[in-house]
Amino acid sequence: MSVTVSKSPPEGVRRLRMSYEQFLAWSQEDTHAEWVEGEVIVFMPPKDRHQDIVQFLVALLSSYVSFYGLGKVRSAPFEMRLERSAREPDILFVSQANLHRLTAERLQGAADLVVEVVSEESQQRDRVQKFGEYQSGGVREYWLIDSRPEVEPEFYVLNDAGKFERAVLEDGVFRSRVLVGFWLRVEWVTAAEMPEPLGVFAEIVGLPEEVKQTLRRIAQQGPQSL
Repeated sequence: MSVTVSKSPPEGVRRLRMSYEQFLAWSQEDTHAEWVEGEVIVFMPPKDRHQDIVQFLVALLSSYVSFYGLGKVRSAPFEMRLERSAREPDILFVSQANLHRLTAERLQGAADLVVEVVSEESQQRDRVQKFGEYQSGGVREYWLIDSRPEVEPEFYVLNDAGKFERAVLEDGVFRSRVLVGFWLRVEWVTAAEMPEPLGVFAEIVGLPEEVKQTLRRIAQQGPQSL
């Protein structure tokens, strides 16, 4: 297989030239790489804060989606195959109506919701390149969560004209249109340390205060041996 390495890639990124068929044969299950119009972008391991944000949102979204039976949540490395690219979003959500497009290896077509946690080296890729691809591909909701705490997250919703519109926050709260009833406080993803996902889930779904207190008490006690 003939592979060409591109010159001067950004720090933390390696670029290779190959066809999509070559990419499928080359990539491993744990390889975090994306194919875009004949070029493969190989990513280096993300930093701790990036991972903390992803893990918090995966736990929170998975709990919400599973609790209400809304569909499936997947995290990188997992392929979303669009017309001209094969991206691996940090997080994607597929609704029940679109589960027929989800296989063990990839999602064929656009996810209903995509989350990208933006790092310093991925600004152009996430905010420009992927923004355009996800918009034209039909992603209904796109969250851009910057790993820098001082940068406010951005949430975009696909309008009837097929264009992303930035959602307006209400008192620092984003309310999803794709995940009915789901809302997110901006402070949760800009905090120095991520909050405990189970407690946040309990607040979002409106569990009674006594249930929340019970969960906190059990967590403080720690796991009990059998």
